[in-house]
Amino acid sequence: MDKKTINDIVNSTDHTAGRVFVFIIQFLILLSLITFSIDTLPNLSEKTQNILNVLEVVTVAIFTAEYILRLVVADSKIRFATSFYGLVDLAAILPFYLTTGLDLRAIRSFRFLRLIRILKIFKYNKAIGRFRRAFAIAKQELVLFGFVAAILLYLSAVGIYYFENAAQPDLFKSVFHSMWWAITTLTTVGYGDAYPITVGGKIFTCLVLMIGLGIVAVPTGVLASALTQARDEEAK
Repeated sequence: MDKKTINDIVNSTDHTAGRVFVFIIQFLILLSLITFSIDTLPNLSEKTQNILNVLEVVTVAIFTAEYILRLVVADSKIRFATSFYGLVDLAAILPFYLTTGLDLRAIRSFRFLRLIRILKIFKYNKAIGRFRRAFAIAKQELVLFGFVAAILLYLSAVGIYYFENAAQPDLFKSVFHSMWWAITTLTTVGYGDAYPITVGGKIFTCLVLMIGLGIVAVPTGVLASALTQARDEEAK
């Protein structure tokens, strides 16, 4: 099998072999996450543990082969190895080799790194590509909005501190302690663990809540518009 054929299989979905390859990798990613979750259950039988170990070995073997094949067909080996998805592919298999020969306590500390494999599934989803283009299109607007949101967050913390510090010194000890209230209120989450009891604090909270609606709505609208533009560009 020549280099071009391998490249068509591992890096393209224009052919049946490429689509089958993508399906297998996606299936293995989901299988790996399921086995990881099962592995956290207490009092697993030895038989179940052995099955999980076999599945892990098979999964890692295929992921390792995939990584090597991608490295072989890459025009620039260093660029692939240091790219985001190249690092994700490596991180998806590295915990297995790092824990080989170590005691069980070390294995338990490393096994959570297997969750990095979930990032691999993004590589095979066209919708993720649209989101990347949408973020690129709306980058300036989102950066500006993030800056404005940070200022509003700070001003909200300062405002509630001055209104509530005297009445609730334990909850609103400082502007920094008031940040938690500002975050939960501006994002309209409102856990209820910190709330105003003074008249001024309640009026100020109403104002912050109305601003919070914009904090949620504005970036949603900007991204929705950018996604529409990205989809239109893709259709051309």
